[in-house]
Amino acid sequence: MVELLLLAPQDRVESVSDALIDELEALSVSVEDADADTAAEQPLFGEPGMPAPGPGWRRSTLRALFADAALAADAATLLLAQDWAADVHVQSITPVVEQDWVRLTQAQFAPVPVTPEFWIVPSWHEPPAEAVRVIRLDPGLAFGTGTHPTTRMCLRWTARQDPARRARWTRVLDYGCGSGILAIGAALHGASGIDAVDIDPAAVEATQANARTNGVTLDAGLPDAAHGAYALVYANILASPLKLLAPLLCGHVAAGGDLVLAGILDRQADELMAAYAPWLALQVTDTEDGWILMTARRPG
Repeated sequence: MVELLLLAPQDRVESVSDALIDELEALSVSVEDADADTAAEQPLFGEPGMPAPGPGWRRSTLRALFADAALAADAATLLLAQDWAADVHVQSITPVVEQDWVRLTQAQFAPVPVTPEFWIVPSWHEPPAEAVRVIRLDPGLAFGTGTHPTTRMCLRWTARQDPARRARWTRVLDYGCGSGILAIGAALHGASGIDAVDIDPAAVEATQANARTNGVTLDAGLPDAAHGAYALVYANILASPLKLLAPLLCGHVAAGGDLVLAGILDRQADELMAAYAPWLALQVTDTEDGWILMTARRPG
């Protein structure tokens, strides 16, 4: 395997990438900010719900992988011969050292503590000695591995409820379930009658597989599978869809039941409170790294 490293301005990145993949036999192409970790570094993605600062970086590094050095050299020669590629520059052509990519990927995911006794543990790790409850979860296509603050806060809220409260969780809804991690966490804390729903069929499949791995029982499906009132309703999405879903989610909360919302930034608390005020009184019950957890309890 050989890597061709190129430097290109913003308006050439797409055409160079297309040429490398479609015409020059590159196996893959990745794009990075050429000024990363310098004073000229440029943020490309804004906060959730905010527009991106720009369509691309001022200067980008393109890393193209080829099967051998001859293909990489030919690609560089043919690319630079194009009139439109005059401001594209070759930085290097170097062999790629063979690596155990599976092991390297796994090394990025260590056990994650939710509380001192409640952990999320990938399948290739042994649970810590202090773990009383463990969710076995590997990174996959669906959101929710426990590494994001919004997921941890939801699970932390679950673990901190008293046994009398948990005994009421005879119907639970995880709306926008992703990997199913919140539904599984609830099941491990005694919940039953769990519905986990998502608009993405891949998330439904991931939730079903993760439930089997963890030995818990739940029903996973598309959103129309959610029906009736639940003692506990989770929704870890983002602020904008949470506002639109306010009447639907509140309508699923039973008398005496709890609503747990995440995917919300600190600055969005007031607008969420206002959106839910006609039905339930939200309050901030946890914060982490600029994200907040908001919960409400229906009287009854």
